[in-house]
Amino acid sequence: MKKMIIFAAVVAIAGIIVGVTYVKQQKIISPLGKGILLQEKKLLQYSYTALQKSLFSGGEIAIGDVIKDKEEFSSYLFYFNVRGKKVSGLMNLPKKPGDYPVIIMIRGYADKDIYEPGVGTSHGGELMAENGFITLAPDFLGYGFSDKEPPDAMEDRFLTYVTVLELISSIKNLNAALENIGLAARFDKTNLGIWGHSNGGQIALSVLEISGKEYPTALWAPVSKPFPYSILYYTDDIPDHGRALRKVVADFEKDYDAEKYSFTNYLDRIKAPLQIHQGGADEEVPQKWSDTLVETLKEKEKDVEYFVYPGEVHNFDQGNWNLVMQRTMTFYNKWFRTHLKTSARYDVFRTPTPRLSGTSAICSKRISSLQLGLIYKFQIFSRL
Repeated sequence: MKKMIIFAAVVAIAGIIVGVTYVKQQKIISPLGKGILLQEKKLLQYSYTALQKSLFSGGEIAIGDVIKDKEEFSSYLFYFNVRGKKVSGLMNLPKKPGDYPVIIMIRGYADKDIYEPGVGTSHGGELMAENGFITLAPDFLGYGFSDKEPPDAMEDRFLTYVTVLELISSIKNLNAALENIGLAARFDKTNLGIWGHSNGGQIALSVLEISGKEYPTALWAPVSKPFPYSILYYTDDIPDHGRALRKVVADFEKDYDAEKYSFTNYLDRIKAPLQIHQGGADEEVPQKWSDTLVETLKEKEKDVEYFVYPGEVHNFDQGNWNLVMQRTMTFYNKWFRTHLKTSARYDVFRTPTPRLSGTSAICSKRISSLQLGLIYKFQIFSRL
C-alpha cells in the first residue's frame, strides 16, 4: 500500500513538473475568456527566422513641420506607424522638381535627454539632399515625437528592425504624402538604399538578412559582434560593471536561444552590395571587428567594398568625413546607375563640424546603443 501511495505521489509531482514546463513553453488560453493569452514567449516573434516569415505591409506617411529651409533642400518631420504606434523621423528633400533615390538613414546611440530628430544623421542627410537624394531617418520609439517604447528592453531592441522594415514598406506611399503638401520632389519608385552608423549598422545588416532584398547599403563603423556579446562588450565603463545588464541578458537566455537573435548567424541571407568604412583608431567599434566581418562576408562571396582610415575615430571627424561621404554617395550612384552632380559645392562639400551622434562626447563613453538603452530602462544611473 505504501508503495502505491509513493508511486501516486511521484506521478502527481511529475505531472505538475510537466504541466509547469508546458505552460512555460506554450501559449495558454484562459477558460475565462476567448483568446486571452495567460502566458506567452512573446519575443519568439522577433527571432530572425520568425521575422523572415513576417509580413511588413507598411502604411501612410505623414509630413509635418519644416525644420530647416535652405536654397537646395528642406528638412521636414515625418511620421509613420509601427504596429499601431506612431514613429517620427527627419526627411531631407531636394527642392528641385524631379525623381530621386531614397536613402534610409539609421543612426547609432543617442542620449534621450538631448535627442532631437536628425541627431546622428542630419549632417550627412543634408549633404545627400544637396546632391540628389531624399533621406529618411527614423527616430525609433521613445525618441523624438514618437510614441513611448515598450517596457521590455529586449523587445525595444528587436523593434528597431521592425521599425525600419515598416518604413521601407511605407515608402510606396511617400509620393502621395509629398503631393499632398505641394512638394515637387518625388521618389523615383526604383532606387532605395540604406545607410547605418555604429549600432545603426547592425540594424541595417539585420534588415538585409530579414528582408533578403538587394538595397545598396553603406555602413560606417558597424557594430558587428554576435549578440549578446555586442552589448556586454561595453560594460566596463559603467558604475556596476554591467551587473544589471548581465542579469537582463541571463533572464532572456533562460527562455530564449540567443543564437536565434544574433545577426552573425544569418549573413548568408544578405544579397545586397555593401560598402564598409572603418576608422583605424576607433575605440567604440575596434577595427578588428570590421576586419572580421569583411573577411566573413568575402568568404560567403558577398559583394563588399572596405575602406580603413588610419588614425580615424568613430565619428570620422579627424579629417576623413568628406572623403567617406564622397565614397558613400559614389557607391549609391554606382548601384543606382545615375550620375553624381558636378558642382563646386560637391567638390568642397561646405561641411561644418561633423555631428554624427549629436556630440562627440556621446561616443567617447564607449557605450553601445542597446546597452545604454538597457541602462536607461533599468535606471542604473540617470544620466550618462
